[in-house]
Amino acid sequence: MKQGDVRAWMIVAVCLAGLLGGRGGDAAEETPLFAYVGTFSSPLGDVLPTQVDLPPGNGRGIHCFQVDRQTGGLESLGTVDLGTSPSSLVVNAAGTRMYSANETDRVGEDGQGTVSSFAIDRKTGQLTLLNTVPSGAAGPTYVSLHPQGGHLLVANYFGGAVAVLPIDGDGHLKPASDVKTPQGEIGPTTATNAPPGSFAFSGHDRTHAHMVEATPDGRFVFHVDLGLDRIFVWAFDASSGTLEPAEQPWVQVPPGDGPRHFDLHPNGRWFYSIQEEGATVTLFDFDPQEGTLSARRSWPTLPEGFAGSVFCSEILIDAQGRHLYAGNRLHDSIAVFAIGDDGELTYRGEQWSRGNYPRSFNLDPSGRFLYCCNQRSDNVAVFAVDAGSGQPRFTGQFVPVGNPSCIVFLEPQP
Repeated sequence: MKQGDVRAWMIVAVCLAGLLGGRGGDAAEETPLFAYVGTFSSPLGDVLPTQVDLPPGNGRGIHCFQVDRQTGGLESLGTVDLGTSPSSLVVNAAGTRMYSANETDRVGEDGQGTVSSFAIDRKTGQLTLLNTVPSGAAGPTYVSLHPQGGHLLVANYFGGAVAVLPIDGDGHLKPASDVKTPQGEIGPTTATNAPPGSFAFSGHDRTHAHMVEATPDGRFVFHVDLGLDRIFVWAFDASSGTLEPAEQPWVQVPPGDGPRHFDLHPNGRWFYSIQEEGATVTLFDFDPQEGTLSARRSWPTLPEGFAGSVFCSEILIDAQGRHLYAGNRLHDSIAVFAIGDDGELTYRGEQWSRGNYPRSFNLDPSGRFLYCCNQRSDNVAVFAVDAGSGQPRFTGQFVPVGNPSCIVFLEPQP
């Protein structure tokens, strides 16, 4: 797809919504809340395949919604049509810019993927493309923002590299200031901790960077490589936009288990990773001064007695740091854990995702609703979260979205 063509049809006006009225309550409850769903999508004009695992897929790009704060329902406000699989989205702290990882886009002789920046109209949710640049390697699958707001971090799954892209004062992306492609021994195709009878072998053919994110103070950057079975820790230089190995440059997870995503507890001291093939969540103690990780204990994400194949996906801690959620694809469930005062987990059961292949999920800003992106069944399922137990309960609401990959929220200005 030509970059000029992308710009021509990506500058769109979407997500127009007025203020909610007549409900009473405080101003926050009366202002609209927007949600954006990233998808796997085919190039425009192509025949869209159905029920796919890997892109291209059934999505139309970035799907936009207004959220009903009372029921959790999503009202469609249109799409930003992208045929490049914007599978990961992130919104800046000010709510004025959005960035997307375009996983199936290919530019240049080395087949790099691309990332895009958008301006957001805070009152209407309208997105306007600012620019699109190479992602540093093939298959960008995850984007996050450095806390200082001046750099975008990109995990390139198929290229096995993490990249740092500077952001100018207007939100435009600049060429990568650093790209790191770690090397090492590729893990085995059989996970150490796989359930009995599992054939869940993915990613142990080469390096695969799956997620990258900075610590809240911005001093360190974590990234997980599924193929190497390692969690990397980088020291970040904000002045140059570069990564250097931290004092402890990486830690190993059990061979073949495949670390996929992670989440840092609000206290900044407990780091939890989810292993895609091993079907476990591992707790690491994190020293925020030294940047070191120390593995403490692991828990299975599946109920006792489960056998067969499963691919874990998302991991999420609520804002209060009381509950942890873990996604199980093929088992099609969201496991629920209580987080103890010492960081240890207690399994509290699981909730059916109400769809096939729950790739990711997210809580709305209030924490009252959880939204699950069921990739293969082309829907987002809406759950109400019990404030005490943290248990998600299905609301009966399905939102049709082709191959949804992620969901993020925007609190607009009143």
